[in-house]
Amino acid sequence: MHSVATSPVHTATQTAPVRHSIWRTSLLYTAVTTLLLGIGYPLVVTLLANALFPHKAAGSLILKDGQVIGSELLAQSFTSDKYFHPRPSAAGNGYDATSSGGSNLAQSNAKLVQRIQGDIDKLAAANPGKPVPIDLVTTSGSGLDPDITPDAAFYQAPAVAKARGLNEDRVRSLIEKHIIGRQLGFLGERRVNVLELNLDLDSLGVVSDSTAK
Repeated sequence: MHSVATSPVHTATQTAPVRHSIWRTSLLYTAVTTLLLGIGYPLVVTLLANALFPHKAAGSLILKDGQVIGSELLAQSFTSDKYFHPRPSAAGNGYDATSSGGSNLAQSNAKLVQRIQGDIDKLAAANPGKPVPIDLVTTSGSGLDPDITPDAAFYQAPAVAKARGLNEDRVRSLIEKHIIGRQLGFLGERRVNVLELNLDLDSLGVVSDSTAK
């Protein structure tokens, strides 16, 4: 009598594949990232900025008698000889914050060369015998650079002192007070904010010509 070995029969159970809707996943991902990165992140950064750096977060605005007269970050046009002048501007018709940009003129462009030479001649006539600082005749990339170099400020000091009837040494001391050093001691260049300097200049008042140097 022969014995027959029988092996147990295993029934393989197949797991049905999980199907995801591409549209559902895309919409869910879009919603989550919009909430986190489009609303949550900007809101957190804005709240932190207002809490830690309220002046800068508000646009670095400058107030005079409770009225906003400008920003530390934007240049303004000053035409009177009683004030320091910023760099030339090609933004719109000049110092237009809604049209930030340069002239896009090449160095060989006759119009640019003529404009720069005219500015050099005008500045040299007011302060003969001294080289004209380059930033007083060239525009910045934005046309809204609020700062000039200390050399540019000192170059204008004699004309400003004469127009106001002030001792030139007082004007130069005021410039020294407004020189901003390099960031962290090595980033950028030393600079002078023109608007802040002119506001402080007004505080000196005007004296008689007899006391002017």
